[in-house]
Amino acid sequence: MHEQPLTDQDRFPLLTPASQRRLHGMWEHPHAPRFNHRCGDRLTADGLKKVRAFEAEHLKHANQTWRDADTPAWAIEYARHALANTPFYRQRGGRAEDFLAIPASTRGDLARAPWAFVPDDASLDDLIVYDTSGTTGHPIFVPTHPVASSMYLPLLRGVLARHGVGLDGGDRVSIVLVCAQNLTYTFASVSAYLEGAGYIKLNLSPHAWRNPEDCVRYLNDCAPEIYTGDPLSFLELAKLPLTHRPQALVSTSMALLPGLRAELSRRFECPVIDIYSMTECRLIAASTPATSEPAGLELVAHDLFVEILDAEGNRLPAGQRGEITLTGGRNPLLSLLRYRTGDFAALDFSGPRPVLVGLEGRPPTRFLTPDGRIVNNIDVSLALRELPLAQFRLHQSQDGSLILSCRDVEHHRDALARPMAQLFGEHAPLEFEEFDPDADGKVIQYTSDILDAELEGRERSYQHVVWRGAKLP
Repeated sequence: MHEQPLTDQDRFPLLTPASQRRLHGMWEHPHAPRFNHRCGDRLTADGLKKVRAFEAEHLKHANQTWRDADTPAWAIEYARHALANTPFYRQRGGRAEDFLAIPASTRGDLARAPWAFVPDDASLDDLIVYDTSGTTGHPIFVPTHPVASSMYLPLLRGVLARHGVGLDGGDRVSIVLVCAQNLTYTFASVSAYLEGAGYIKLNLSPHAWRNPEDCVRYLNDCAPEIYTGDPLSFLELAKLPLTHRPQALVSTSMALLPGLRAELSRRFECPVIDIYSMTECRLIAASTPATSEPAGLELVAHDLFVEILDAEGNRLPAGQRGEITLTGGRNPLLSLLRYRTGDFAALDFSGPRPVLVGLEGRPPTRFLTPDGRIVNNIDVSLALRELPLAQFRLHQSQDGSLILSCRDVEHHRDALARPMAQLFGEHAPLEFEEFDPDADGKVIQYTSDILDAELEGRERSYQHVVWRGAKLP
């Protein structure tokens, strides 16, 4: 039996004539990219009410927090429900009242059995499944819900407000998510929460467009309120001769270094906001005017409890570095109870809200091919994502040679060689090494001895000037 394809009404249950015109205008613009996907918020009237109620609850409790060594009462109640109703936690056991003794869970647990993290009392009628490779290169499937996805927007609106930026929505394009990858989903959508405003995900790579000048014309005409993306895509965005100035850039997925942040702020004449987010729970923490350095990100969500654990699962006191561990969130199809993220930081309680200090997340890395092309680390993850790798690491030396390491490397060598040759070229100098399973600390998956400035200088000049001509001031 074949499923019927989704219609616009399925993807956009609250589509109005005005938002439908806006949607088709983004699709049919004479300079639009080659969109390769259809995606909507799937938000019903009841779902929108729940998002609005969440926003009111967030505003009510935004300033309520916990102090060092506390476990909020609501987190204990959340644990009680998870232990009784979620198969994974019920099997592991524990008592909500003895919160610190509850065994921590990991991304590996979720990867092995995502269905076991779905509560028994959750409805699967509106199930959405996201897949993500995170920081480890190990793909996981994350069950979620349209309401949970749209609840990201009130949190983002609150973060923007801290920087004096509005997210007004309405009769405009509000958000453009920019990527700079060989391959990614691209689409145009509208948001019921933002009163039908446009949301676009697009790829800045030249092959995603019909003509070299289309990207600049399309973005200038869209004139989004904000851009979202990662540091690598913002590097490419900054090289385009755009005349429109957004109200903010929101950077996620990878570490945003202070120098790039300052240059981007000067280039676009707006705040550049660093956020820490995960597919499993979305927005966790964000930079504020008071925490302007990327190392200090203030916790955002009122319904997410954050602990810092050591390797044995013990909670660490304020100021001590360990693994960021989450309880709670608003996804009805994914229980997170003492869920280890694989990211590391310390908690600082000296301000009005807890702050993650020294976050060690996903540093951006670019690699150089023998013919002078630049390869984004996201493209490497995509190229290798279908392989059964628990973990891998790629390093490029100053001379351009590559070292790819993983566990049981001899078993995977041939399977690894093919996508790497497609990505870097048949003559790329590539060596394979066995991954050290006893290495201490978090693996930095992508590293390079070639600095970004050298990459730019060594890149071949055959790429079109519209993509490489505009340097940051």
